[in-house]
Amino acid sequence: MYIAQAFNVLHDWWRYLVGLVIVVIAVIIGQIPFTAAVMLKAVRNGDNLLGMDETKMMTLLEPNLNLFLMLLSFAVGLLGLLLVVKYMHNQSFTSLTTSRKKIDWKRFWFIFFVWGIISSGLVIVDYFMSPEDYMINFKLIPFLILCVIAIIFVPLQTSFEEYLFRGYLMQGIGVSSIKKEFPFILIYTIASILGFIYLNSLFSFGVFLSLLIFIGLSIILMLILNYKLFDNFFNSNTYFVLIKIFKRNSTPLIITSLVFGLLHIANPEVDRLGSVIMIYYIGTGLFLGIMTLMDEGMELALGFHAANNLFTALLVTADWTAFQTHSVLKDMSDPTEMGFTEIFMPVFIVFPILLFILAKIYKWTNWKEKLFGSVVEPLKEDSLILEDSHSSDN
Repeated sequence: MYIAQAFNVLHDWWRYLVGLVIVVIAVIIGQIPFTAAVMLKAVRNGDNLLGMDETKMMTLLEPNLNLFLMLLSFAVGLLGLLLVVKYMHNQSFTSLTTSRKKIDWKRFWFIFFVWGIISSGLVIVDYFMSPEDYMINFKLIPFLILCVIAIIFVPLQTSFEEYLFRGYLMQGIGVSSIKKEFPFILIYTIASILGFIYLNSLFSFGVFLSLLIFIGLSIILMLILNYKLFDNFFNSNTYFVLIKIFKRNSTPLIITSLVFGLLHIANPEVDRLGSVIMIYYIGTGLFLGIMTLMDEGMELALGFHAANNLFTALLVTADWTAFQTHSVLKDMSDPTEMGFTEIFMPVFIVFPILLFILAKIYKWTNWKEKLFGSVVEPLKEDSLILEDSHSSDN
């Protein structure tokens, strides 16, 4: 099992918490060049950054420079994540990626080209059906520079997101879910996030203060878990039921998909399209998570995500998207008119069909167990088998 592989490395829950803090710090460090460049440009233009919306901020820099600096933070984040995995968990890159003995790059390239052709084809078909919604945006030299930046850095961006959500957090939450403290940690975390969102709406914390608050809440959590007063609560029948509910593969699948989707809430698309776009983001997270669990590895999720972002960056852009690029086409349509085709059709029609096709190609079986079965530590599973054999001998 893909999740169970993490039992073979250092998998204490606090390691994942500390590791996540380190990754966040790495991303913040990676954002410094972008922030500095935007601030310098704003000062030169006489603009006030405090009152500027994100869409305007994304247009301050030249598109290729903007894209490069924006993607740089993901590259630094990926480096931080890989260092955390290696030195805090003593885990190999291969076991983080797949349950196979080696990474199956054929899977990656298969889905990469399949989805690249499908997604590009849909854009081209839409262009010929509604040419008034598009403007030719092609300029040779800026486009060639875009190709170099996108081909190098977009896969790093998508790999960071996949290794963080479908890899590190999927495995980390999965192996932590068997611990008796897990339901309490989850409830505490949700309550802390909701409380922070409320306080942030009142006081508008900065990035660094937010990080300090997160670290402080984490320390408080560790102190609470070490306090004997909670022993009776952890051993109660009600709490035992919660442990059984959460100790399933569906727990990391749902949590990582929700977090993956909600982290896109700051994207300019959300302001223009409304909260309904979150159905697409969360649905995409579920799709990638299901693909990872059923295929026992991340190769397909890595390939799909890379193709989705890379071909989009090269082919089409819009004034209201996170990626402002020198792409071939520029979407001039009114984003508020988007609905079923752009949001609901991929999640409820295209993705299920693609999962069905992949299931046939790679012979996926045992869906219920892989998606909703209990997370079991391999050694404990082996001991149960030995106990059963001893009892049968007697």
